[in-house]
Amino acid sequence: MAQINDASSKIAQAKEVGAESLAPYEYYYATSHLTKAMSEAAEGDYSDAIDFAEVAQQYADKAIKLSREARGGAGR
Repeated sequence: MAQINDASSKIAQAKEVGAESLAPYEYYYATSHLTKAMSEAAEGDYSDAIDFAEVAQQYADKAIKLSREARGGAGR
């Protein structure tokens, strides 16, 4: 599913910018929602999988933003 792949990519980006320590709530919230999205997709509940993947992507984006801000250069 495209949404799960997109969320997974965003979480990988978040990890690269140090979100595990700089934005841990957002990072782990995103990862837990990605895990749930994959579980729902495996069970064939694609609507819920999409919803969980979208939340995962939103929180991964927040984690990236907060991590960059914490490093003193949003986007640098």
